Amino acid sequence: MRFQLLGPLSITDGRDVVVLPPAKPTSLLAALLVRPGEVVPTSRLRQAVWGEEQPATAKAALQSCVLRLRRLFAKYDIEDRAVVAVAGGYLLPADGDTLDLLHFRRLTAEAEGAGEAELPLLRRALDLWRGPLLTNVPSELLHRDEVPRLVEERLRVLERVCEIQLARGRCRDVLVDLWEATRARPQHEGLAAQLMRALYRVGRQNEALAEYRRIRTHLRDELGVDPGTELQELELAILRGDEPRGPVSDTVTLTSASPAPASPAPASPAPALSLPTPLVPHGSPDGPEEAPAGPRSAEGGHPGPRLPHVPGFTGRTRETAALVSHLGEGGRSGSAPVLAVVSGGPGMGKTALALHAAHLVADRYPAGAVLLPLSGPDGTPRSADEAAAELRSLLPSGAGPGSSLVILDDVVHPDQVRRFLDATGCGAVVVTSRMGLAALVATHGPAVLPLGALPPQESRALLTAVLGQERAAAETGAVHTLTEACGHVPLALRIVAARLLTRPRMRLADHAAWLLRDLPARLALPDDPRMSVPLALDGALRRLPAPLADAHLRLARLEGRITAPDAAGALSLSEADAEEVLERLLDTGLVEEDQPGALRMNPLFRAHALHRSTRTSGAPQSLVAAVRHALPSGAT
Repeated sequence: MRFQLLGPLSITDGRDVVVLPPAKPTSLLAALLVRPGEVVPTSRLRQAVWGEEQPATAKAALQSCVLRLRRLFAKYDIEDRAVVAVAGGYLLPADGDTLDLLHFRRLTAEAEGAGEAELPLLRRALDLWRGPLLTNVPSELLHRDEVPRLVEERLRVLERVCEIQLARGRCRDVLVDLWEATRARPQHEGLAAQLMRALYRVGRQNEALAEYRRIRTHLRDELGVDPGTELQELELAILRGDEPRGPVSDTVTLTSASPAPASPAPASPAPALSLPTPLVPHGSPDGPEEAPAGPRSAEGGHPGPRLPHVPGFTGRTRETAALVSHLGEGGRSGSAPVLAVVSGGPGMGKTALALHAAHLVADRYPAGAVLLPLSGPDGTPRSADEAAAELRSLLPSGAGPGSSLVILDDVVHPDQVRRFLDATGCGAVVVTSRMGLAALVATHGPAVLPLGALPPQESRALLTAVLGQERAAAETGAVHTLTEACGHVPLALRIVAARLLTRPRMRLADHAAWLLRDLPARLALPDDPRMSVPLALDGALRRLPAPLADAHLRLARLEGRITAPDAAGALSLSEADAEEVLERLLDTGLVEEDQPGALRMNPLFRAHALHRSTRTSGAPQSLVAAVRHALPSGAT
């Protein structure tokens, strides 16, 4: 005879199955079987059988219930499965031949490292489950504490089975299981990711994206959170066409992959988006699909902090090679941390470049890497003391000098950075900022990588790589128009690519004409405020002192190159004062140096400024004083 716990609690001889009635002995039996071979304390058993309202003579009542259970065993000729009384509680001996739960665990253990036999062994394990657990067991405690734990064991096996089949290209075979599992567990992000991949790989892109919207809505409504990094990156990969379609080789690695070794990028890669990544305060949460930013710590064997990935990052070849080369010099015990500053205007992909380079040099930093935002969502700087305290809490306690890499993201003032350069464990510090941080450059001499718009030929090749050669070649003129309309800004190109990928039948020329009728307002995706050029530029202007923001709007009326004499006329200032204002704007990344003595405004930034600007009479002379004394509040 055998006990069946993985479904309604029952007893079987292999042919007939007896489902036990919902009674106190049934609850007692379930409480013993969910902890097979273990001593279950009497207090735990009483709670399982009676809950909070236990009888006055609880000890005698439990002994009476045990006798009833033993009579039940006698009725079905299983006296050899006796409930054993021991000091402090009871136990029920069992093994894989007498309890389906232990048989399930034995099969899953055998499957580990079984190669080709892994999948059939796991399928046999799943076949032992016969529906919802313990539906005939009237125990609130067991349904609250034990059933979720057992269900999680099954879900882990189901995820593994689906992952193996996805890796072998059997995407249709997993759809039914994944539809059922995601509806039973609507908040389970791992299952949702598998369903999205399966749907996309069988050609059902719209349904894959709808699945992302379903779980995002559920998580926001029920928990007030957004999906994790894996799901967000998967949605973007599907939108861009980076997620592979069709069968995948059986040799695909199913667990987290180690990051690629640091090496110079190829000379002429197929350009793609230098993508801004949704920021995670100090790396992404641990999970089976999240690749670590570095190897395990040599000190304690525990993985260090992790970074989010930037899926499909290509382009920025020169900058990537320079940053990787510089960071490769760090990670040495006893040496000062290497420092790099990645600067540029909004939407230029500063954070994406820093994350991408960090993954490429991860093997140099065994204690891991940390992404630490130094500004809030509204641009308010964090204090250096607050951020330094958070960093100390994130780095592994055993991290030796030079063993970790830190990305200080969205820095406002040099003083925010200086506090970190002597932090224990920092082997390298990468700073991203919209400001040039000249004072930091002057005192610490970091590697400096200013990011502007992409070269025109690279942004055109970028859209071609994302949309496909055939679609782009059919409308080469429209590709040119789209990249010009985007000002060759990575954020704008990413938005255009996402829209076109979700509308495979739309002509590129029609989309370009639609964009140009209301530029840049239409460079935004409706379901994510982070994917909006107008909001990014509005946020950049809000960070500036009001007089400097007003000067930017006024200068947008100038076409082409902007010289000090031109700016003096537009701002009603002396040429010397106008030159100082231009220097301030250059430091914000809202204008770029075209040649010595002349600046230019990105056409996309200019279109936004013209849209926002209002007519004013001459700018007051107090403009220069206001700009001169308006230091960011990050200064200490």
